[in-house]
Amino acid sequence: IYENPKTEKAAAQETHVHVPQEQDFLFEKTYTCPICDKEFKAKTVKIGKAKLVGTDQDLRPKYENIDMLKYDIILCPHCGYAALSRYFKFLTAPQAKMISEKISKAFKAQPDTKEIYTYEEALERYKLTLANAIVKQAKPSEKAYICLKTAWLLRGMGEHLDQTDKDYAKKKADNDASENEFLRNALEGFLAARQTEGYPMCGMDEATVDYLISVMALRFEQFDVATKLVSNILVSPGANPRMKEKARDLKEL
Repeated sequence: IYENPKTEKAAAQETHVHVPQEQDFLFEKTYTCPICDKEFKAKTVKIGKAKLVGTDQDLRPKYENIDMLKYDIILCPHCGYAALSRYFKFLTAPQAKMISEKISKAFKAQPDTKEIYTYEEALERYKLTLANAIVKQAKPSEKAYICLKTAWLLRGMGEHLDQTDKDYAKKKADNDASENEFLRNALEGFLAARQTEGYPMCGMDEATVDYLISVMALRFEQFDVATKLVSNILVSPGANPRMKEKARDLKEL
């Protein structure tokens, strides 16, 4: 009975809820290109800003209000050198020379003036990153990781297609086919890397890599590969309980 009546303005302010926009999670970070030595700014997701809401079976992360995968490529707009953020600074002199000769000479400068990237724009950045990795003769694990993340990006792209579009069915089928193609390449690359490289691999321990391979192998009905690697995880003293639980679920499938 002692409440003060609120003005219409105050009531309106209380009911207004700000819905974060994609650009709210981004800032411009300055990089120096290891190929052309020029400085440029690239869109980067603010650490701790985006809320993780879950992961797919193959560990693709899903965040609220933003797909962070769209911003994991660092692309020099001057020379065309592109890499996953994890690998951007790490180049040998011969690799830099190969990229300069085979990528940069044919690349046209592309000023980055947009607030956010569409899925189509992000996909082109991933494809250019894969081309760079092939040209510089990157390790199988790096190329596999690019393919895996490209597949994840395509999955997000498929989830955001307009279902009211009359061509939705065809676009979704084409998108799914592209996702599967990149996943097959990722599987092939990680299997090769497992035979020739050490750990951590792309920042992942052995159990995580084996789990990822198992999920992809199951998807393409390579049951012998999936069964063998799942068993390895379950008996591994180094695998954490969370990964072992995921491996048990996969074994049931």
